[in-house]
Amino acid sequence: MLSDSLYRVSRIMIQSYARLLLNMDIRWRYSLPAGPVLFAANHPSTTDPFLIHLISKKPMSLMVTSKAFSIPVLGAFMRKMNHICVSPGQGEKVLEQARQTLKAGRSVTIFPEGLISPAGGGFNPPRSGVARLALSSGVPVIPIGIYLSDKGCHRIPAMFEGEPDIVTWYLHGPYAITIGKAMHFRGDANDKDFIKKVSENIMQSIRSLALDSQKRVRQVRL
Repeated sequence: MLSDSLYRVSRIMIQSYARLLLNMDIRWRYSLPAGPVLFAANHPSTTDPFLIHLISKKPMSLMVTSKAFSIPVLGAFMRKMNHICVSPGQGEKVLEQARQTLKAGRSVTIFPEGLISPAGGGFNPPRSGVARLALSSGVPVIPIGIYLSDKGCHRIPAMFEGEPDIVTWYLHGPYAITIGKAMHFRGDANDKDFIKKVSENIMQSIRSLALDSQKRVRQVRL
């Protein structure tokens, strides 16, 4: 398929970028289960949707803000790669597209915070999409914790869809990823209290893994 060929080429390009400018450290705690999975990661920089492809050679579809799709060349490329456009007010449609992608056997990556993490460290609270997708699809969630040095982030003013924004691009330094144990959830995908509980459960695992990533980076520096 064209998308798989593009995936392999783009992954080689991302690997080259990472080797030249970053100190990548990717650690798997457990083996990846068979079949499609829902990867869920924190989001410290705009670079994350690119670098997350380095965790696996198998193609995955990313749930990415419509702002990225509004960039002419990049947007067209992302559509050919079968990534999922997350547009405001289109939550149900977006989740259904992600469910169909998982049903077709292709893994999906979501950033539960929905926004870039706070500058200088920390996390935004999780949104409900990660739990609703996990519960409605039945696939395992693979939590991912990312840590990078804030000193390597360059915050660049930009315009997307006619609105001012900030691009947080990571140009150099350590970039550590820790991939955790598969999490399985069953229950009512329309129960708001349960959705909130599942979302926080997933986010707590992500926070813990991000802390592990941070510890490894600091140990290397000592």
